Amino acid sequence: MTTAHDFSATAIDGAERHLADYKGKVMLVVNTATACGFTPQLEGLETVYQSYVDRGLVVLGFPCDQFGNQNPEDAEGTAAFCSKNYGVTFPMFAEIDVNGDGAHPLYTWLKTEKGGVGPSKIKWNFTKFLINADGEVVKRYGSTTKPEKIAKDIEKLLPA
Repeated sequence: MTTAHDFSATAIDGAERHLADYKGKVMLVVNTATACGFTPQLEGLETVYQSYVDRGLVVLGFPCDQFGNQNPEDAEGTAAFCSKNYGVTFPMFAEIDVNGDGAHPLYTWLKTEKGGVGPSKIKWNFTKFLINADGEVVKRYGSTTKPEKIAKDIEKLLPA
């Protein structure tokens, strides 16, 4: 059976990261953007991350420029923007595609696990996937779902 732990991605600093490094942790995977109406959710994602990191949550941000050129910066610019404007400390990755032939394999898998609008496409930035400690997708949330609204679902997956 495939799990999230079977994938790797390039971190925003250019290093290859294996999601297996997060075995035993609950993951919240989000496609982010710096110039989107939902960009302020970065603050909420950081708050949720800080609230639960000690209990085993990791938020993973995947910048994406597929929706209206809303992540125009390069990796360094994206990292600086997220840190300066929203205090982001959770792991960020290099920009990826989430739809189409060039979609990152992680996102191709996520969409087959929890389809969404249309033929399992990601509709917009800030679509979120909650993944349990075993690497299985538990739930998918749309762009309009604020991170703090996911807190109860996260708590159910974390140790007391």
